Amino acid sequence: ERFFQIGIAEANMIGIAAGLTIGGKIPFTGTFANFSTGRVYDQIRQSVAYSDKNVKICASHAGLTLGEDGATHQILEDIGLMKMLPGMTVINPCDYNQTKAATIAIAEHHGPVYLRFGRPVIPVFTDPDQKFEIGKAWMVNEGTDVTIIATGHMVWKAIEAGEKLAEMGIDAEIINIHTIKPLDEAAVLKSVKKTGCVVTCEEHNKFGGLGESIARLLSTELPSPQEFVAVNDSFGESGTPDQLMTKYGLDSINIIEAAQKVIKRVKK
Repeated sequence: ERFFQIGIAEANMIGIAAGLTIGGKIPFTGTFANFSTGRVYDQIRQSVAYSDKNVKICASHAGLTLGEDGATHQILEDIGLMKMLPGMTVINPCDYNQTKAATIAIAEHHGPVYLRFGRPVIPVFTDPDQKFEIGKAWMVNEGTDVTIIATGHMVWKAIEAGEKLAEMGIDAEIINIHTIKPLDEAAVLKSVKKTGCVVTCEEHNKFGGLGESIARLLSTELPSPQEFVAVNDSFGESGTPDQLMTKYGLDSINIIEAAQKVIKRVKK
C-alpha cells in the first residue's frame, strides 16, 4: 500500500503527490529527470512549490550519462529549472552512499525537494554511515592553489583531476557541493579567499547550473577568476556515457586544463 504505479502520466504523478501531502504523507516521486522536471514543470510550480507541499521529487537518469537514449531523454537544464523555484531545495549527490543518506535526510526535511541522480555505475567513495547535512558542503581535499567545486558524477572526475594536478605540483582544494540550493556560501567564500580562483564542474548546461550559482555569489562578495567545466549551451546526443563525457568536455583532463587556465589568470 506504499507504492503507486502511475504509468506514463508524470503530470498526474506530481498532482497525486501534492494531494498525498495534505493527508500527512511524505510522497517520493520517481522517474527520469527529464520527465520529472521538463514535462511537469507547471505542475511542480503550481501544485508543489507555490503551495509549499512536502513532495520529494527524485529524478534518475539525469545528464548526458543517460547515454544511448539520446537528447530527448537526457536533460541538462533541470538544475536551473528547479533552483529558480522559490522554496525548492536542490540536491545532487555524488555516489550511492551519499544518495542513500540524502534520501533519508530529505524525508526528515519539511518542504519540496529535488533529488537528482544518474544512471551509470561510478565508484562508491563516500562513507556508508555518513550523516547528510542539507546545505553543507563536503571538503574532499584541502589545497592552496585552486578551488575545484564539483557536484554529482563530476566529484569523482574532480578527484581524478586533483591527483594528476598534484603530480604536476598543483595543490587543488576539492569541494563536493551536493546541495546546490541552499548553497553553502560560507564554504565557497572561505576556499576561494584562500586559493584566489575556482573551477566549477557539473554534468549540466553551463547556463543555470551550479557554476552560475557560484559566479553570482563571487560577483557580489569576492570577485575571482572562474572557469566552467560544463556542457556549453548544447543538447546531448546518443552515445555511451564515456563517449559523451569526453565529447562534451566533462572529463578529468578538462578539469585539469581549466585549473591550469584559471591559475594563470591569478598570476597575471
